Amino acid sequence: MDDLLVQLHGREVQTTTGIVKFNTSRARVITFSEGISEKILRLIGDPNIAYILMMIGLAGLYFELAQPGAIFPGVIGSICLILAFFAFQTLPVNYAGFLLILLSAVLFLLEIKVVSYGLLGLGGVIALVLGSMMLFQGGEPAIRPDVKVLVPTIAAVSVFFITVTFLAIRAVSAKPKTGTPALIGEIGVIKEWSNGRGKVFVHGEYWNAIAEEKLEVGAEVEVVSVDRFLLKVQKKKMS
Repeated sequence: MDDLLVQLHGREVQTTTGIVKFNTSRARVITFSEGISEKILRLIGDPNIAYILMMIGLAGLYFELAQPGAIFPGVIGSICLILAFFAFQTLPVNYAGFLLILLSAVLFLLEIKVVSYGLLGLGGVIALVLGSMMLFQGGEPAIRPDVKVLVPTIAAVSVFFITVTFLAIRAVSAKPKTGTPALIGEIGVIKEWSNGRGKVFVHGEYWNAIAEEKLEVGAEVEVVSVDRFLLKVQKKKMS
């Protein structure tokens, strides 16, 4: 900087108001150092960091919606998404790309509710890739996410979405293991029986039970339905 000031001294520049001559013989260089807040805001404004924050935000909110009650992922996701929106104010964001990324999260959520045999999940991955490629299109290369950041992030988030979707589908389709719904389909043994009703030992407990067919003490039965504290049973089918 000092050498530059020496070279500028005495140079003339043509302006709209005439010729201006530089006098930098007594010029001083004053350096302003960044505070902690400026450093944090500059870091958030980096396109690579902004993109990662957005993906973490969407992943956190997706996990919270797919597995309600986790709380922590939803809180972290919300914070990261707000920080990403803050960074987008200073970046040339293509909101069509952002909407495609948002659509990918919606498609993964629908995969849990709708039986699509993986088509919705595949559509989510495609929307995620296209949206990420379009997100910062139109800006200078220096203000776009680096490919070395983009590709691993897309891969990691896609695997995360697919894994959470798989776990959510398995949890929804799994047979209940606690409470009265877990009794349906269980096999028990009749301990007392008379006139179409009696007591059945099932799931480690004694239950009052009724049946529409003729049964005897000692017979194995299968639970058909549960009405509060009363079981409806039928004779165990031979496998």
